[in-house]
Amino acid sequence: MELNLTEKTKDSVTIRIKDSNMTLITPLLHLLSDDANVSIVRYADEHPELEDPILFVSVKKGTPEEAIKKAATAISEHYSTLKINK
Repeated sequence: MELNLTEKTKDSVTIRIKDSNMTLITPLLHLLSDDANVSIVRYADEHPELEDPILFVSVKKGTPEEAIKKAATAISEHYSTLKINK
């Protein structure tokens, strides 16, 4: 999955996601939506005029990059604790 910043303001970012995977996008969206510092989370996929899906994140406090990193870290930690029983 490749992330490309397409627009940035003081309190928001728009990121184009190439080769996105809903297995990772879905928990990311949920965690961002649950973050009290995040005001808006939008994900646009499968629009005829869009080449790649777009993630838009706007925050009330902090930076959008911090919010995305916090959510991504939580996802990584969650998956790293999974165990396969033999």
